[in-house]
Amino acid sequence: MYKVMIVEDDPKLGGLLESHIRRYGNEGVLVSDFDHVLEKFKEIEPHVVLLDVNLPSFDGYYWCRMIRSVSTCPIIFISARSGTLDQLRALENGADDYITKPFHHDIVIAKIHSQLRRVYGDYASVSEERKVEKDGLTLYPERMELQLGEQTVALTKKETILLEILLGRSPRLVSRETILEKLWDDAFVDDNTLSVNITRVRKRLGELGIEDALETVRGSGYRLNSVWKQ
Repeated sequence: MYKVMIVEDDPKLGGLLESHIRRYGNEGVLVSDFDHVLEKFKEIEPHVVLLDVNLPSFDGYYWCRMIRSVSTCPIIFISARSGTLDQLRALENGADDYITKPFHHDIVIAKIHSQLRRVYGDYASVSEERKVEKDGLTLYPERMELQLGEQTVALTKKETILLEILLGRSPRLVSRETILEKLWDDAFVDDNTLSVNITRVRKRLGELGIEDALETVRGSGYRLNSVWKQ
């Protein structure tokens, strides 16, 4: 059974979508807290997201970007906005499909099943998943996850890129210039921005019980030492 997260502020429509999804053998989870959509996404761990554009506080485009920062889960927009620019904006922000209201519920179900087949089923890629491993610590770049033993933490895109560089070269030093080029493609970034990202990676490592592994080499760069090695 697959899980579909529904982010729709019309409770009647949301309830109908949930009912149809359940009728076709999957689980629909209706979100009602529109201020914490990303937190609910992490809690629910859905296989597909149905996302409205017009939402309280932040619109669907914003939440699509937030979800994309931590996951490649299929996102289907459902919206009364039928303009070409609205649909292009959705796709540019990371959406996989766009359905305009009013719609036939069977079309929504067919779109959901299409994404499920593409990502998890008959049409899913059979290529071996890429991973970077060092002394039992494993990074899965394609799903943006870091694992040590039975523990796993979710990463943002920038955290994933940064860890892939550091873990792949551990215990060698990685220069600040190399990191900046990989993360921001030579765009101007101040030292504070880089420091914030380094701090976030240290926090993710800490969530796995790894402390003092990421070393700052003043004036040169950073080194990931395998202090977690058993």
